[in-house]
Amino acid sequence: MSTTERPRILVVGGGYVGLYAARRIQKKMRYGEATVTVVDPRSYMTYQPFLPEAAAGSISPRHVVVPLRRVLPKAEVLTGRVTTIDQDRKVATIAPLVGEAYELPFDYLVIALGAVSRTFPIPGLAEQGIGMKGVEEAIGLRNHVLEQLDKADSTTDEEIRRKALTFVFVGGGFAGAETIGEVEDMARDAAKYYKTVSREDMRFILVDAADKILPEVGPKLGTYGKEHLESRGVEVYLSTSMDSCVDGHVVLKNGLEVDAGTIVWTAGVKPNPALARFGLPLGPRGHVDTEPTLQVKGTDYIWAAGDNAQVPDLVGRKGGNENAWCPPNAQHALRQAKVLGDNVISGMRGFPQKEYSHANKGAVAGLGLHKGVAMIVMGKFKIKLKGRLAWYMHRGYHGMAMPTWNRKIRIFADWTLGMFLKREVVSLGAIESPREEFYEAAKPAPAPAAAQEPKKTEAKAS
Repeated sequence: MSTTERPRILVVGGGYVGLYAARRIQKKMRYGEATVTVVDPRSYMTYQPFLPEAAAGSISPRHVVVPLRRVLPKAEVLTGRVTTIDQDRKVATIAPLVGEAYELPFDYLVIALGAVSRTFPIPGLAEQGIGMKGVEEAIGLRNHVLEQLDKADSTTDEEIRRKALTFVFVGGGFAGAETIGEVEDMARDAAKYYKTVSREDMRFILVDAADKILPEVGPKLGTYGKEHLESRGVEVYLSTSMDSCVDGHVVLKNGLEVDAGTIVWTAGVKPNPALARFGLPLGPRGHVDTEPTLQVKGTDYIWAAGDNAQVPDLVGRKGGNENAWCPPNAQHALRQAKVLGDNVISGMRGFPQKEYSHANKGAVAGLGLHKGVAMIVMGKFKIKLKGRLAWYMHRGYHGMAMPTWNRKIRIFADWTLGMFLKREVVSLGAIESPREEFYEAAKPAPAPAAAQEPKKTEAKAS
């Protein structure tokens, strides 16, 4: 039977939900029952909780990504974007990396586009900010920070030096707190190899509009996290925001002004804007509105989950909160993807759908090497950990949550080697423009200037 005769299950997005849902579907379906097609602009899935460690050099960046074609050998993996969806005709328009867009028919649809950085129209942010949503940004941040140390070490201009050694992080959630903790650790280690740069010369600033950091682990552990970062010399400014950062000149709403060579933006996420073009019912914040079965409201052949979906939290609603929604984190994404995959198979076979229900198991966060916070929920009890033990919990949980044993082993190998070998502090900034040196060498050499004839002078008659 050819693939055109089989029902097509189109998975839009190859992130955490897209990858796990496609794997679940392939595991459950019978041979030749359907064709699974995954469309994503990247040919790999990024495990985002490990991006701070990749930025700090604790994990090789290659090990925090999972190649889709290797993990989904029986699926069609298309590198491109879904630009529009015609629900009446059940056709999606695919824009590939190269060439003309084309239409792809489908029978069942999974929306797993995930989220993008939530930004605001702040002057200078688009030009100066660095996000932390992809492995490319993590590599770029690492190279950029080390280049700032190189810059400070090579100049005698105090103003340039001060700006290069000032690092501003906006956003105090998991991404912001973990990234500043890891990067501060890396910069502290790297400074040991510079004769004119020390940790005391650097200035790290964490800014958040809320009145606390790490809200996911509770107020007590959030307060501990703040005090811990401050004990390492990080300035934490809460209940404030950034008004502008034109040319690196950061202006905060609380009146603080500082010139910074590095501005990292981790102030939350929002659903992928492409959802607005799909004609799906959206919630007030742009998420796809779903039933507890993860079916998109008003449809029986479209499912959505993860960061781009507004999924009712049945456990929270049983507790009396009628407006409880599942938060956008890896814990829910993994479990939703499995239920979604099962429901797609059930829908294809005409069986009833299963509702998604999951009680929060807690949260873990790393704040640098051997430092972290963790809240473990066991029934009605909450176990709160901090320091090295919480850091072990953080690494253990995310290490086992990393997809595929191939990547699990590589991650644990990186950590094991890190126990015996010093952290790498090499900047590969040229990786962002690798052809520049070759281009300069290949350019035609300029023609030599014509030799000037010496001026003839007439001898004066004596």
